[in-house]
Amino acid sequence: MLMVNINPIYFDLDKSNIREDAAIEIEKVIRVMKEYPEIHIDLGSHTDSRAPEQYNLRLSERRAKSSRDWMIARGISPERITATGYGEKQLVNECSDNEDCTEAEHQLNRRTEFVIVNPEAIK
Repeated sequence: MLMVNINPIYFDLDKSNIREDAAIEIEKVIRVMKEYPEIHIDLGSHTDSRAPEQYNLRLSERRAKSSRDWMIARGISPERITATGYGEKQLVNECSDNEDCTEAEHQLNRRTEFVIVNPEAIK
């Protein structure tokens, strides 16, 4: 069985474009998806908590779309990618509203995570 370490990608504050470091991680996912054409991926995009909740939800949706579009532009079928924006609902640390956090701590929340929804397709 193939062991795949799929790391999240990160975004700059208030941005949804794919950074250079993020492109490296997405390309790893794309390689696996091309090698195993039955794999389906769920993209979950997130924000930090420093803007209003509705704004963050829209921003996370743009991040999900940007990540999905990047993969589609590189040959992955749209039917194989589900993309959802979660806003600030799934923080990975305690950096919620009114918490004193560093920029590095906030950065951890500005991410897109990749989940293989059908790992049995990797044989």
